[in-house]
Amino acid sequence: MLLCAAMAETMLLIQDDVDGAKTVRDALEQTRNPAYQLEWVRSCTAGLERLAGGGIAGALIDLSLPDIGGIAAFDRLFAAAPQVPMLILSTSKDEPTAKLAVQHGAQDYFLKDHSNEFPLPKAIKGMLDRAAYSEALFEERERAQVTLNSIGDAVVSADLHGRVTYLNVVAERLTGWPRDEAMGRPLEEVLRIIDSITRERVPNPMVLASRTDTTVALTPNCLLIGRDGGESAIEDSSAPIHDRRGQVIGAVMVFHDVSTARALSQRMAHLAQYDSLTDLPNRLLLNDRLARAMALAQRHGEKLAVLYLDVDRFKHINDSLGHAVGDRLLQSVAGRLLQCVRSSDTVSRQGGDEFVVLFSAVRNFQDAAICAEKILQAVNAPHDIDQHIVHVTVSIGIVVYPDDGKDADSLLKHADFAMYQAKDSGRNNYQFYGADLNVSASERHLLETGLRHAIQGHEFALHFQPQMNLSSAAIAGVEALIRWRHPVRGILFPGHFIPIAAESGLIVPIGRWVLHEGCRQAKEWQDAGLAPIRLAVNISAVELRVKDFVAGVRRTLAETRFDPQCLVLEVTETFLMQDAKSTADVLGAIKDMGVQLALDDFGTGYSSLSYMRRFPIDILKVDKSFVRDLTTDADDASIVSAVINMGKSLHMRVIAEGIETQTQLAFLKKHDCSEGQGNYFSHPLAPAAFAALFGTPTHFMHNAVDGGR
Repeated sequence: MLLCAAMAETMLLIQDDVDGAKTVRDALEQTRNPAYQLEWVRSCTAGLERLAGGGIAGALIDLSLPDIGGIAAFDRLFAAAPQVPMLILSTSKDEPTAKLAVQHGAQDYFLKDHSNEFPLPKAIKGMLDRAAYSEALFEERERAQVTLNSIGDAVVSADLHGRVTYLNVVAERLTGWPRDEAMGRPLEEVLRIIDSITRERVPNPMVLASRTDTTVALTPNCLLIGRDGGESAIEDSSAPIHDRRGQVIGAVMVFHDVSTARALSQRMAHLAQYDSLTDLPNRLLLNDRLARAMALAQRHGEKLAVLYLDVDRFKHINDSLGHAVGDRLLQSVAGRLLQCVRSSDTVSRQGGDEFVVLFSAVRNFQDAAICAEKILQAVNAPHDIDQHIVHVTVSIGIVVYPDDGKDADSLLKHADFAMYQAKDSGRNNYQFYGADLNVSASERHLLETGLRHAIQGHEFALHFQPQMNLSSAAIAGVEALIRWRHPVRGILFPGHFIPIAAESGLIVPIGRWVLHEGCRQAKEWQDAGLAPIRLAVNISAVELRVKDFVAGVRRTLAETRFDPQCLVLEVTETFLMQDAKSTADVLGAIKDMGVQLALDDFGTGYSSLSYMRRFPIDILKVDKSFVRDLTTDADDASIVSAVINMGKSLHMRVIAEGIETQTQLAFLKKHDCSEGQGNYFSHPLAPAAFAALFGTPTHFMHNAVDGGR
C-alpha cells in the first residue's frame, strides 16, 4: 500500500497496527523536505515478498506481526535482505527484543513511546547514514584486502600486546598459519625468526617498531621458520600503526622471501672466488685470506706458512690418459690436500696443476715441514681414476711469514721459487726458501727416522722423580720420565723428541712402552720388598684419542699385575677442552678401573671451573713456570695460591712442579700445598738409584726437610 510519495528513497514499513502506521506516515510528512517514499505491509510474509522485489532503501519493522512475530520474524526478514538497513520499531516494554534484533543485524531500534524525545526521521537518517558508512567501510576494507592479497609481499599486523591481527595470503603461505588460526596468537609463535648464522632467535622488529614509533628493518641473514619447520630467507620493513589521534596502536610488517635471490647471489659470489673444477678457493680468494692471515699473525706476533705445490709430470698424464682423467686426478689431489689441513687453513688451486696451501698460526718452520710430509704421503697413495690406477707425486716449496716475505706477492714468488728447487732436487720432496731452514728440516727428519729405530732398538729408558708430601717430607709418589739413549748424541731429554713423536704419530707406541715399563718397574720394586708407591705417567692427547686406549691401559695393568689404584695418568688442560663429550667418556672409563687422574701443567691452558667439575680429576699439578718465580712475581704467587685453594675446595690433591729452592718450598708449605716435586728434592733417577733412595727414607726425609743439598 502506498502512503506517501517523495523524491528519494523507498522505505518499507512492516507493521500490523493501523494507528502505528499512520503515526509513522505523519511523522515522515512533517519533515519540510520529504526524503522518503513509504510502502506499508502488515505481515512478515508480505514483507518477505516485497524485500524480494528489491528497490528498498531501508525497512522499519514492528515485530508484533500476526503471522510471525518477535526475533524469529526479524531473523527471516534479515536473512532475506541482509543488505537492507533495518530499524526496529518497539515499545519500552519490548526493548529487550529490539536490542536482541540489533545484535542479530539490525542497524538500530526506535522507541515509539519516546518519539517526542527523538524524532523518527532523525532515527531513519541515522540508520541510513550508518548503513552507508558501513558499506563504504566494507568496500574500502575489501579493496585493501584484495590489494594486500594481490601483492607479492607478505603482510602481518599486530596490536600493542604483540598479538596477530592480520595476515595476507602470502604471509599465510610463508608462515604456514591460516589467518583465522593466527588471529590473536603471540607474534613469536606465528613469526619465528632466527639468525641464519648463530641460529639464535631474532627479536621481532614489529615489537620494536611499536615501542619506538619508528620504522625498523630486520638484521641481515634472517630466516623465517615456518609452522612445518621449513626455512625461508626473508627481508622486511616494520612500521607502527597510528589511530586518528596519532597514538601507536600496533605495527605492520611487510616482508618477502629472498631465498632464491640470496642463493643466486651466493652462487655468483662463490663462482667469483672458487675454482670451478675443484671448488677450492681461487687465486683471488687466496690473496684475500693471505692478507688477512698476515695481518693477524703480525698483530699476535705469530708465523704462518705458505706451501706452493706442483703435480710432477702432470702433462704426461694428460697426454697419455686424456684431459678427463687429468681433471679427475686434480680433483682427487684437491681432496687429499683438504684431508691434510685444519679447518682454519686454506687450500687453493692457482690454475693448471698448481696448488697453494696456507697454514695459519704455525709455531715454527718445523710445523710447515710436518704438513709438507703429510701432503707428500697423502698424494703419493694410488689414485683410482676411471678404472686407472694413477701414481703421482708433488714438489713443494715452503715459505714462512714474516721470515721469507712481508707481503703476499713476495711470499708466493719465493714459494714458487722453492718449489722449483724441489723439482730440481728430484721431485717428490719439499724445499724451504731459506737454506738454513732446509738444514733444520733435515735435522728434524733425522730425529724422526731415529725415533722409528729407537722403538725397535730398545733405546728408551725411564727415570723416576719423587713426589713429596710437603707436611711429612715422605715420598708420596713418583713420576716416570722418558729418556732416549741416542746412539750418537747420548742421552736426549723429552723436550728434544716428544714434540716430533707427537706430530708424527710415534707418540702412541712410545706412550704404550712408557706405561707398560713404568707399571712393570713399580711392581718389581714392590716384589723386592719396597712399599707400594703411586706411579704417575704422562699421557698425550694423541694417545687418548686412540680408539683402543682404555683397553690398552686395562691390558697393561693385567700383564704387569700392577694395582690400578697406585697408577696416576697425567693429562693436559688443552685435551680437556677438545671434544668434551668423548673426553669425559674416556676419563670416566679410566676412573672405573680405579686409576687416578691428574691435570698436568695446570694454569697454562684454558680450563675453567665448570670444566674442572665435569671431569673426574683427582690431582692438580701447578706448572713449574708459576713455581719458578712465585717468590719474585706477585702475579705468579697469586696464581699458585689460587690453584692451591681451588684444589682444596674441589677436594683434590695439589702437586707443585719444579721446586728448586728453600724459599719456594717455604711458600708452598705456608699455603698448605699438599705435595711437590723438583730438583730441590731429587733429580730424576734411574730405577736402581731410585730404589736405593726409596729404601732409605730417613736420610731422604732429613735432606728434604733441611734442604741439605
